[in-house]
Amino acid sequence: MANIIEVRGVKIGEGIPKIIVPIVGVTKEEILQAAASFKGVRLDIVEWRVDWFEGVFDFAKVEDVLKDLRPALGDTPILFTFRTSKEGGEKAIEAEAYAELNIKAAQTGLVDMVDVEAFTGDEIVKKIIAGAHAAGVKVVASNHDFGKTPEKDDIVGRLRKMQELGADIPKIAVMPRNKKDVLVLLSATEEMATEYADRPIITMSMAGTGLISRLCGEVFGSSCTFGAVGKASAPGQMNAADLDTVLNLIHGSL
Repeated sequence: MANIIEVRGVKIGEGIPKIIVPIVGVTKEEILQAAASFKGVRLDIVEWRVDWFEGVFDFAKVEDVLKDLRPALGDTPILFTFRTSKEGGEKAIEAEAYAELNIKAAQTGLVDMVDVEAFTGDEIVKKIIAGAHAAGVKVVASNHDFGKTPEKDDIVGRLRKMQELGADIPKIAVMPRNKKDVLVLLSATEEMATEYADRPIITMSMAGTGLISRLCGEVFGSSCTFGAVGKASAPGQMNAADLDTVLNLIHGSL
């Protein structure tokens, strides 16, 4: 069994897959309103999708939001994510600026994890991972394919590469063109989790066709799943409360 990563008491890689809920506000007010709307919702981790934020290229503004977001979320871990436009996000960013943003965010002490797109370039990725780790922050390495589902060996290979680069949690999201593609993703997840992973992994098949992959992580080996409270950040995200119900029903019957 893969090692467990513990963040603020949340044990990723053990038991029921952890529910990650994104914040996709454009203004500081919208971001803090989203955080307030999570009260009473069963979730494990909040992902701040900072690429949506209008002030993202002014680090003082990013830090200003974090200073209010951290207390607003209490002891819930924060995953800091700038999703680039080439991987489905809202904005483009130069590699050096991307590295600086993530390392600075880690150094604030106000986030618990940062997301690094694994194919930004090995040197940049290693630099961000080293910077985050030096600040005591965990790293999710991610890869997104909105056009297709790669071959099983390719998916496993990408996840193994993320592990080799030193990421704490490798993550991949792919788009199915048919039901068989969902099975390819689940098969790759099982193979990675069983044969290669020495840390938690996160995988998903997107859109409605892939929804089942967001629910069965405990069976196949995906440690986290994304749910929405309000606005979803990717195709196929289910309401977090419904997701929690399904995950618990599955867990109780295994």
